[in-house]
Amino acid sequence: MTTATKAATMNLDGQLLLPGDDDYDQARAVWNAMVDRRPRLIARCASVADVVTAVRTARELDLEIGVRCGGHSGTGLAVPDGGLMIDLTPLNDVSVDPVRRRAIVRGGALLGALDRAAQAHGLATTAGNVSHTGVGGLTLGGGMGWLARQYGLACDNVESYQVVTAAGEVVRASRDEHPDLFWGLRGGGGNFGIVTEFEFRLHDTGTRTLVAEYDFPLERAAAALRAWRDLNAEAPRRATFTASVGRNGLTTLGFVWVGDPAAARAYLPALRALGRPVAARVTEPSYVALQTREDSVQGHTYRRYSKGHYLRTLPDAAIEAFLLRGTESGHGSYAPNAGLQAYGGAIDEVPDADAAFSHRGTVFEWGTGMRWTDAGEDAARMAASRAAAATLAPYASGVYVNALADEGAEGVRRAYPAAKLARLRTVKDVYDPDNVFHLNQNIRPTGR
Repeated sequence: MTTATKAATMNLDGQLLLPGDDDYDQARAVWNAMVDRRPRLIARCASVADVVTAVRTARELDLEIGVRCGGHSGTGLAVPDGGLMIDLTPLNDVSVDPVRRRAIVRGGALLGALDRAAQAHGLATTAGNVSHTGVGGLTLGGGMGWLARQYGLACDNVESYQVVTAAGEVVRASRDEHPDLFWGLRGGGGNFGIVTEFEFRLHDTGTRTLVAEYDFPLERAAAALRAWRDLNAEAPRRATFTASVGRNGLTTLGFVWVGDPAAARAYLPALRALGRPVAARVTEPSYVALQTREDSVQGHTYRRYSKGHYLRTLPDAAIEAFLLRGTESGHGSYAPNAGLQAYGGAIDEVPDADAAFSHRGTVFEWGTGMRWTDAGEDAARMAASRAAAATLAPYASGVYVNALADEGAEGVRRAYPAAKLARLRTVKDVYDPDNVFHLNQNIRPTGR
């Protein structure tokens, strides 16, 4: 049976797109404009039954499967060239039970939909910082956000998952049902199936926040950053310390606070004591506004490349490397922006063996991101990001799996210690022994 003949029999509740269809090019476009691949089929799934049909069809036709939600994979793993893209975006419902403090989130929902639905009741759960990110991809890799120091990562707040397996079966994973799969889904990425529904715990966060930012010129940044680092060690959990360095070495230090801004303001004198900033901003956005303030910066029209590290300590030498961003390597004209975000608190209190997510002892996550529009700059931009990452590598203790780009198997080994990786392979052997779901930061099953 030809691909076209088989595709004609799929009978989706959603929509099947083939090359040449009106919506095909829009459906295959993702966050990173460098990605320009052409699936043979795109199944825009409007039901769990559609996902089952798409998985079974792909296997019958021996087509690679890519799974799309927010499309934020830096390498465009959602878009299989010549394969079948399973587009979950029609499955985007979010329902909230404010009495039980639970949210049921379908597999194609974006973070903004979750935030808005929960905040209507003054509730929230840990989610990322860009509202057009997919809930699924973020959560399956762990899920860092402004609430993580208070309530744990996104994956720590999942009660259960509904999953379509590689065999085209629908199962529920929780601590009581398929507990091995539940463990693997909490940080193991998209290796074990397609999650079509998440059940999240919600928390009474209120709707108010405070963001404090202080800008320092490069010549004063190192001293201020050392004081900021030391202050972070005793920071309240509602404060997530942040640092960034960008054009001309201008360095911004501060924190994001979710909760009563009055309590946050009592903490501001400690930030003002960091040094003499050239500018200061203290704002009180709503939680929903906080969650959308990076949206335009992180828009879908740019070419992109990024690198990341986990740091258990931030010695003075690492601070110097952070500020220089690899400029001494000859890539100064394209030196990337770089950032630090504090971990700790509730993240570190979850036992390491409790979930696939690893490196809970991280103190800061370091990341660098590049965005540009000229394809002729691709090689130089990527080289500059790699150079910046290389200067921080001596101080790194691992990496966030969602921050991996094109590192392949080496990156996966950095994301998971050997014992975790062995256990993840065991879960893979049970639920996807043929490695059907391999367009991800792949955990290969035994013998493949």
